[in-house]
This record gives sequence, C-alpha cells and structure tokens, in this order.
Amino acid sequence: MAEDLSILTRTATPPDETLRYGPHPDQVADLRHGARGTQLPLVVVIHGGFWKPAYDRSHAQAMSATLAADGWSMLTLEYRRTPGQPQDTVQDIAAALSTLVAQATPHNGDVLLIGHSAGGHLVLWAAAALAMPALRGVVALAPAADLRLAHGLQLGSGAVQSFLGTHPDDQPNLDPMNLKAPTVPVTIIQGEDDQVVPLAVAQSYCKAFPATRLVALPAVGHFALIDPFAPAWAAVLEALRALSGTRPASAGTAE
Repeated sequence: MAEDLSILTRTATPPDETLRYGPHPDQVADLRHGARGTQLPLVVVIHGGFWKPAYDRSHAQAMSATLAADGWSMLTLEYRRTPGQPQDTVQDIAAALSTLVAQATPHNGDVLLIGHSAGGHLVLWAAAALAMPALRGVVALAPAADLRLAHGLQLGSGAVQSFLGTHPDDQPNLDPMNLKAPTVPVTIIQGEDDQVVPLAVAQSYCKAFPATRLVALPAVGHFALIDPFAPAWAAVLEALRALSGTRPASAGTAE
C-alpha cells in the first residue's frame, strides 16, 4: 500500500506557549494546555523524521492539538538533528525532560512519553537511559527500536548510519536493544503495512523485552499512527488512556 503523507503538511491550532531549554534554536518545545490537564499526566511528544534536519516538530502538531483537546497537556519537543552528532540529540532530549516538565503545567505530576518513528526510538532510549521518577509509561509508534536491524535494512536510505556517523555497533548505548528494560509499561503500536519502519523492527524489540505490549494493526501504514483522522488513531487514544489510568491497562505481550 502507498503511504499517505498528508499529515506531514497538515496545519493545527498554534500552541499556547513555546518553552526554551537551551540557547540553540532547536532547543524549544511547544506547550498546549489540556482541557483536563490537572487530572491527567503530561504527555511529551517526540517527533520522527529519521533524526534528519529536514523534519521538525511541525508534523506532530496535529496530533498534539488533538490530544490537548481530548484532555492532556501536551509538550511537543524540538531537538537538534545534526547528522553524525547523535549526542546532541540525546543530550537535548535529556535536557528537555529534566527542565521543562515542571514548567509545562497543568498536569497531575505524572509523565507519559509518546514518539513516532525516530521519535519512537528516542522515547524508548529515554525510558531506559534516563532517571525519570515521574514517568508512568511509554507509547512508541512504529519506532526505530532496533538500530542494528534498522541499519541492516537500510531504512531511510541509510538513516541510522547518517544519524550516528558510524555503525550502530560503535554506539551501543544509543540503541534501546542494548539497554536495560524500561521499568514502566511500554506499548508499541505498529502498522502491519508500514513501508518506512516495518513490523519486524518492533517485533525484534518485543522479543528482547517481552513485557512490551505490541499492538499490530492490519492494513495500516507508517503515518496513519500520527493522523487523528485515521482509523488507527483509536489505538493511540486507547494506549494513552490506559496509561493515564482512565481505562484498564492490558498486560504485556503481543496482540
């Protein structure tokens, strides 16, 4: 099936404010106040785009605006995406999460991470590598969860090599597959017809970390997972509601 790319250019209502966590132009995050923010966790969105400078947080704004209207306060991160300098990227994620959560009100004190594609890689990395006492769960949408496999498949025309500046074996601490299992619930939502990051990548991560909940959606591609108008969006809402305590969470293992 052909991938629907319309979400990449769709506009959304502007954020309520933009917060800064460093001097670089990309060290910012958009905050949207949730309709039920005081009752729900803060949801932090990390966008995808294979860690490339051509793709920024603009394509995650539609999902962020929709989730804010559904109740959650939303913090949509930007971060440096310089080829061959992966430490800039992960240092920005760490800095944003450590400095902005307290500023991004209202929320109930808990945090959920949600990331798509390369952003899915980054939320899985953050859940395993960073100390985040407030973190309650992670939703990874079609994540580049296994960098070695993604490199072997040459996803994104060599995107892993471009991001790392080297073979993934030379940067083992940046691959979630080499880190400890996250101590919070992790849900991966994956389209079975994804032509960008195939199902095999999610399955590899779930094999290594069997407590992960895998939601595999038939006849769904890569970008439908961040499109509030797509039928697949219902699975994203269900996962966030479960982790927020507004719906019973499912146990681990694949579906």
